[in-house]
Amino acid sequence: MSIDLSGSLYSTIKHLTAEYKELASEGESSSAKQKAGEIAVLYKKLSTMNPASREEYALRAVKWAEIAAGKTGTSPQHPKNTAQEENSPAQTDALVTTSNVRWSDIGGLETVKQLIMETVVIAGLKRPESIKPWKGILLFGPPGTGKTLLAAAAAGSLDAAFYNVKASDLLSKYFGESAKLISELYESARCSAPSIVFIDEFDSLTRTRDTERSEASRTVLASLLTELDGLADKKSDQLLLTLAATNSPWDMDSAVLSRFPRRIYVTLPDRRACSEILQIQLKGMDVSALSFDSLAEMCVENRYAGRDLAALAQQAVWTMIHDANPNLHTLAELPFRELKERCLVTRPLQMEDFRPAFAKIRSPLTKDTIDQYEQWNKEYGSV
Repeated sequence: MSIDLSGSLYSTIKHLTAEYKELASEGESSSAKQKAGEIAVLYKKLSTMNPASREEYALRAVKWAEIAAGKTGTSPQHPKNTAQEENSPAQTDALVTTSNVRWSDIGGLETVKQLIMETVVIAGLKRPESIKPWKGILLFGPPGTGKTLLAAAAAGSLDAAFYNVKASDLLSKYFGESAKLISELYESARCSAPSIVFIDEFDSLTRTRDTERSEASRTVLASLLTELDGLADKKSDQLLLTLAATNSPWDMDSAVLSRFPRRIYVTLPDRRACSEILQIQLKGMDVSALSFDSLAEMCVENRYAGRDLAALAQQAVWTMIHDANPNLHTLAELPFRELKERCLVTRPLQMEDFRPAFAKIRSPLTKDTIDQYEQWNKEYGSV
């Protein structure tokens, strides 16, 4: 698999531009011009590597060359928009957020939570050099089992930057753009460390659909694997953990799996977990009349994932709301400020409220599908 080197050029340009701006602001015109010349050379290289943006990069190369030759000022504001473009917020800025999710917000999945917790703890503790935390963890299992929630809890418990990424966010049919996104993503994550990078639908990076999509997938995958190898983080004690999630682990090739020696099966919730999840979802409601053991047993029989349990709880709540507020829709005639002064009528939830909910919420999973996950876990899983 060939590595797209344009990603490293983007990163180098970003660093050089920051140095250029600092030198220019300090009045070091000679050194600033030298940096501008280096940037011009790199942009000229990019223009030959990236046909889709050839004209844009060639123009930037010319403008930086003019600065290096002293034809324009060396202020960080010149040439217009050029110096700012290299340090402007990248598309990856839209992916970073903070997480308010805590481990206590997740019902069940005790083994999975413990394994991720251990990785986070080891990364933060002083330790012998030979003891290294996992840099990449693959979460696999049926959809809706809480893989995203686990990543959010890991970030929330650390007060860490949380990068919530779908594989499709990193794909581009234009040569070099995928590498740029990957480079910017991990550059931003390093600067914001401790950081959790969560990549959902990870299997789509290894799937071949059409020629353009396949080439984009190979490019972004090659760049991502380079980042996962951690060449830029060999001697860093900062936490930068990549959590990748897939519903189709059997679609992933060995090159990908080798970067994720920790492969964790996120299973459907058992009875205890179903009970915990329902209680979390119904927090603040009067549930004194409910038998969570009975509800949990029915949830397991229906092969409900965590997402199904959340929908089940909400459906039951709405059944109660409609029963306690038969004319609720008529209040839509009132101004919103008046609605803010009123209270919704509620009553204790009853087991009967769940009957229509069970009828409406149907799991798409079959026994054969679950067996497939179990078999893959036996062959390739680490838990």
